[in-house]
Amino acid sequence: MSSSTLHPVRIVAVHGVGYHDRRATTDQVRSKQSTLWAQHLANGLQLPTDRFDLDFAYYATQLNTGPTAQGSAEELDDPLAKQLMAAWLEELGAPKPVAQGAVTLPLRYAASWVAEKFSLDGRLTQWFIRLFFREVAIYLCADDDPARLAAREQVAAHIAQHRPRIVIAHSLGTVVTYEALHAHPELHVELLLTLGSPLALPNAVFDRLVPRPTGASVPLGARPPGVTRWVNIADPGDPVAIPPRLARAFSGIALDLTDSIHAVFGFHHAKNYLSCAATAATLGPYLGA
Repeated sequence: MSSSTLHPVRIVAVHGVGYHDRRATTDQVRSKQSTLWAQHLANGLQLPTDRFDLDFAYYATQLNTGPTAQGSAEELDDPLAKQLMAAWLEELGAPKPVAQGAVTLPLRYAASWVAEKFSLDGRLTQWFIRLFFREVAIYLCADDDPARLAAREQVAAHIAQHRPRIVIAHSLGTVVTYEALHAHPELHVELLLTLGSPLALPNAVFDRLVPRPTGASVPLGARPPGVTRWVNIADPGDPVAIPPRLARAFSGIALDLTDSIHAVFGFHHAKNYLSCAATAATLGPYLGA
């Protein structure tokens, strides 16, 4: 059967950090990113973009409603962001600098250590760490924080309206999507594909999830009730997707895959995850490929 005779597959895409654009309207961002994400998927699957009916769930405005934060561009200003960064560094195995606590740990130390460990550019690493933990801290600051609830409901609304077979979530978007689908068990999705996910990061993300992971001896998260199949993909060199093997911390994951998506600093980029071989193999059966 030719691709022209197949109906486009409905997909909702949920982004990670760094997508907020004050210069563009919500519709402009959604239109641009829908096109880009569909193209990246098409490149990996070697299919035309018209095989995808992709809706982009743009929640970044919910986390960036106020003026741009003032302060040093060289440091994290939010104590929670510093605490989350410290937990992340501990999981990566970074030695603690002398006389530094979680709320005083310098960003420059984190960037230098991570850049050396993963052979990355120090300036880009510092920029990424600052951006990532500031947005994650905004989302995770409290269970009932208005920004968190608004972001979660934004994603749920896109899923309810678009009625996708597949939801693809990247980075922080995997956290927002996980909570949105648990909050709305009436939403049914055939495949949840999580990419570069920090969901299992202990003492930072995992312990702050809603609902909380449960278990008598070892707490476990769970596949959202409306999701038929959950597949996770992580680059083994992606320091955001830690600890490795998400299925160790969550029940109901059908496949927990690794794929080297890109060299140098591209280990966490959405475009590289979307076009990698593991993503193509996961989506192929849903697209007749």
